[in-house]
Amino acid sequence: MTEQIWDVAVIGGGPAGMMAAGRAAEQGARVILIEKNSSLGEKLLISGGGRCNFTNAEFDTRKFLSKFKDSDKFLFSAFSKWSVKETIDFFQDHGMQTKIEAGQRVFPASDESQSVLNVLVDYMRSGNVTIKSSSPVKRFVKKESSQEKTKSASNTDNISAIELKNGELIYAKSFVLATGGKSHPETGSTGDGFVWLKKLGHTITEPSASLVPIAIKDEWVKKLQGVPLENVKITVLQNGKKQIVKKGKILFTHFGLTGPTILNMSKDIGELLKYDEVELSLDIIPNLDYGQLNAKLQEIFAREATKKFKNSLKELASSSIAPVIVELSGINPDVTCNGITREERLNLVQLLKDIRIKVDSLLGTDKAIVTSGGVALNEIDFRTMQSKLFPNLYLVGDILDIDRPSGGYSLQLCWTTGFVAGTAAGKV
Repeated sequence: MTEQIWDVAVIGGGPAGMMAAGRAAEQGARVILIEKNSSLGEKLLISGGGRCNFTNAEFDTRKFLSKFKDSDKFLFSAFSKWSVKETIDFFQDHGMQTKIEAGQRVFPASDESQSVLNVLVDYMRSGNVTIKSSSPVKRFVKKESSQEKTKSASNTDNISAIELKNGELIYAKSFVLATGGKSHPETGSTGDGFVWLKKLGHTITEPSASLVPIAIKDEWVKKLQGVPLENVKITVLQNGKKQIVKKGKILFTHFGLTGPTILNMSKDIGELLKYDEVELSLDIIPNLDYGQLNAKLQEIFAREATKKFKNSLKELASSSIAPVIVELSGINPDVTCNGITREERLNLVQLLKDIRIKVDSLLGTDKAIVTSGGVALNEIDFRTMQSKLFPNLYLVGDILDIDRPSGGYSLQLCWTTGFVAGTAAGKV
């Protein structure tokens, strides 16, 4: 019996894999997508809190890629073929309305990640992609060249098949590896692809948490679980010296802090923690300086002289955080505003401009939104996403060693690399 040979086999049913499969099939290739889970897009469905921030509306490609730090020089050729505009047009052309929110983050108008997944599934269905789910992969099977094997001669190698854990072999002319990093392993991202690539001779930087929430030592933080704060100025301190300053949104959790601004600072905070303790300073009223805030408090306390202190902060702090501010201030919550001393008022100003919290740790890679690390970029041809060691192997998405911020950048990387790989692999 002759083995069936597919034109393209895609390993991984996440965003990059589905885009690659759909694009390859669109060009007439016979495509099979192999997924270890029973269903596709499990991590995609939980992204953005289930709303899926699927790109960032920065249409200047150079500005967009500047957010990728040292990786931008590698990515430009891929992004010149498929970037933000093409992504938004793609989803809209496939019937998904979109909207832009703060930080130029783009979401489906439905506020549901399922809308994004539906587009990708329909895209693959229109190209007759075969989906093989509940099929974990064991390894790649190499087709050795006749040359004597040396490191330098390895670029004459090809992959002939993948072996599933049940022993089944799937043969194809080209393979796209889209198994992701190590974030949210409960969705299937357990770093399998890194193991296979290392065995093939690729250089792998061990993944570590990149965009990850922060655990805080201070117990009072737990009282604010679920409370968001907009426009907070966050200063990272080590040994009393400013290290990083950013402004944006944060979200309190049962373990500490998360939110876009915290996630984007987390990698740098993790580096600092290797050397010494790290402290955060939260300025929850950054639009007023110390003098202006003192004057504002004087005005409030004079106007509400007979009101209890605990009920006087609604102009400066939300009802969710005000009780904690009162507690941290050390001022008697039941004292009337006209009974607050000058010293207490100045201490309150200091508190509102500089709430100190001690960082305990970063959460692990299992809680990371994105992990850094992966396959070395100089081993990939970004014009096609081909491996330089194996010409019929294409590497996409989170398997690449690319740091990127929160805000739609990670998924855009998946759409771009998936499209470029699908285009190259799908030429028949």
